[in-house]
Amino acid sequence: MARVAVDALGGDRAPDEVIAGALEASARGVDVVLYGPEGLDTGGLELAVAPTAIGMAEKPSEAVRAKPDSSMVAAVRAVADGKADAVVSAGNTGAMLAAGLLHLRRLPGVLRPAIAVPVPTRRGASLLLDAGANADCRPEHLVQFAVMGSVFSTELLGVAEPAVRLLSIGEEPEKGNQLTIEAHALLTEAEGIRFAGNAEGRDLLRGAADVVVTDGFTGNMALKLLEGAITELLDLLRTEITATARGKLGGLLIRPAARRVRHELDPDTYGGAYLLGLRGLAVIAHGSSGRRAIANAIELAARGAEHRVVERLADRLPEREHARSV
Repeated sequence: MARVAVDALGGDRAPDEVIAGALEASARGVDVVLYGPEGLDTGGLELAVAPTAIGMAEKPSEAVRAKPDSSMVAAVRAVADGKADAVVSAGNTGAMLAAGLLHLRRLPGVLRPAIAVPVPTRRGASLLLDAGANADCRPEHLVQFAVMGSVFSTELLGVAEPAVRLLSIGEEPEKGNQLTIEAHALLTEAEGIRFAGNAEGRDLLRGAADVVVTDGFTGNMALKLLEGAITELLDLLRTEITATARGKLGGLLIRPAARRVRHELDPDTYGGAYLLGLRGLAVIAHGSSGRRAIANAIELAARGAEHRVVERLADRLPEREHARSV
């Protein structure tokens, strides 16, 4: 199993929930090393000393350069130095991106790294990217996201020929803003991907496509809307079931089905998002992640390393030379 460096101080519930999740991942067979201050109780896991932390509210680039000994930067650097196969952090997303660009650097030909999130749907996982790394994008960036997403979908999700759709406000090619209209035209002509047209936001949970591409601003808004809606609906259902004696009786009957639905739709099932396009493998977990989400994020990182996702991307990206620009 791959060796995963984990930022023990990253996230709203660090370090306790991060350590608990790391222990769970270790029990599943992942080789985990925690990065945190000396004396941190790791429950027996290996500790690499990193005395400081980057806060959620700190300015990403400034913090990464000012705190080279922070738990996040040290964990990212471990991948760059070959001491770990992947890194996981639930800390400041912007700082993870900045640390990745500084120490891991972009793969040759990559225009912009993208955050790729597996979204649970009725038909299995659908990959959404970019989910927040690039608020402003150009059409050629979305084409490259489609290439990276297709490689990920094949290697990690087992989809032989992933269908790619572009997130827009209508299925027609002429619908959307200037970015989506121009991106649609480029995606239609792009080789090496199976472009199936536009998808609307309402189709995301229905499994609109194996890969859905968009700019980081739109993707992050869509992702957080989905996460919030899923959480609220599941909590509302639980509240209503336990509100009356009749509801409790009915709840006993539907409990197995309800648990399956919760497992399938719960964002914690995957735990994290890949930062694709770097020379090393990085996984970003949600800031509020608990132990289950952290464990799943670590396992996701380990699988990515074992499937050599970075190397697969490096092999495919030179095919997109015609899309390269600055």
